[in-house]
Amino acid sequence: MRTAPTILHLDMDAFFASVEQASKPSLRGKAVVVGGLGPRGVVATASYEARVFGVHSAMPMGQARRLAPNAAYLVPRFDFYRSISERVMELLRALSPLVEPLSLDEAFVDLEAGDVAWDEPSARLAGMKLRADIRAVTGLTGSVGLAASKMLAKIASEEAKPDGLVVIEPGTERAMLGPMSVRILPGVGPATGDHLRRAGITTVEEIVEAGEDELVRLLGKAHGHGLHAMALARDDRPVVAERETKSVSVEDTYDVDIHDRTRVGLEVQRLAERCVRRLRGAGLSGRTIVLKVRRYDFSTLTRSETLRGPTDDPAVIREAAARLLDSVDTTGGVRLLGVGVSGLADYTQEDLFAQAAGERAVAEGPVEEHAVAPAEEQPSLAERRWPAGHDVRHAEFGHGWVQGSGLGRVTVRFETPSSEPGRVRTFRVDDPELVAADPLPLVLRGADGRVEAPGESHAVSSVPASLPKSRSGSGGGAATSRP
Repeated sequence: MRTAPTILHLDMDAFFASVEQASKPSLRGKAVVVGGLGPRGVVATASYEARVFGVHSAMPMGQARRLAPNAAYLVPRFDFYRSISERVMELLRALSPLVEPLSLDEAFVDLEAGDVAWDEPSARLAGMKLRADIRAVTGLTGSVGLAASKMLAKIASEEAKPDGLVVIEPGTERAMLGPMSVRILPGVGPATGDHLRRAGITTVEEIVEAGEDELVRLLGKAHGHGLHAMALARDDRPVVAERETKSVSVEDTYDVDIHDRTRVGLEVQRLAERCVRRLRGAGLSGRTIVLKVRRYDFSTLTRSETLRGPTDDPAVIREAAARLLDSVDTTGGVRLLGVGVSGLADYTQEDLFAQAAGERAVAEGPVEEHAVAPAEEQPSLAERRWPAGHDVRHAEFGHGWVQGSGLGRVTVRFETPSSEPGRVRTFRVDDPELVAADPLPLVLRGADGRVEAPGESHAVSSVPASLPKSRSGSGGGAATSRP
């Protein structure tokens, strides 16, 4: 393991909910819950104001509503979150070539590989500057953990939340971990935690005292060995740069089980179209088409078909998904459907023969192109859906967002990221003057309160604009620190 805390873990604070609060002045300082709003929906992120009521991620949405009935409940805007995440990841890549994203709001960074940190003071300085830059570029906050291993850096960022920085210096790990719950260790979920508790093991130090042999007896060889090593703070996993995408997929969970076989088929076709759009958006194609079906009894079936070569042709992928569905019994109802493509490549099988096709065209006349699948029919005005939290624009009142809809009505709050909290108005769902809109950029405020456009040059108070390259100085300091 390293001798300096040069592995950084960044975890953005309540990311989805924080983006929504930054976008919507009326929600700042209020309880906000983002996730699926149907009967089977789950919480994706809850703001810290909502967490006071006990709401947390992965909780059933119905339970969240009972705990925090007055919170704002919003449908995720993943494309918008992704655009902001990319700006954060650009800041991380400016620190080091070794950045390992774990999700839109979380990543490891090897500071040594970027030559910006080599001891505790330089690592701390890099972490402070990163947090300041994230706030300057996005207006959001992130928590930073610094340690000599990935496991400890992640634990440190959890200790830093919200909006803090914690450094775990090499040599202090065992003392710090000892009194902590076993649940702090990676791989110890509710089931493993309960199993250990029944054996009288509730803290990390008690894992060490139990010994490796006992852990192997309780949990099996692989899990027992791994858990004992982590309890001793042993973790040599390197930070791995962004991995190749292995598959592209989409899926939907339905509020009410689908029993009609024709409807199931239409849903599969729709999912195949969405999957192709995502595939093409990434500039990829694939050979293996995968169908996922979760039935009424929660049993999940997966079927796949491998083609002769990679494709991004919507007709080919729709037909393959339909063939896979033919082999699945949907009697009793379906609660989830998904379509995916794996075996990815950055070319299609058709590309390999493009030159030959062009040559044949000279002798045989024009080569007929693949028919383009017709665009999905636009819903009628009365059929339009208005997801809570999504952006809209009205011809008279301007930009706003959907507070809720139902019974043929949609309620909109008209405000922008830079405005004061706006007024609320209600319209018919088929009002022709109300249309869906793209999100507006977040508007930032400097330390002096001045409104600044995203990306404007910022001076970070009391943090140098560039990190020193000299490796002089000692690495003294406390085991943990919070600014």
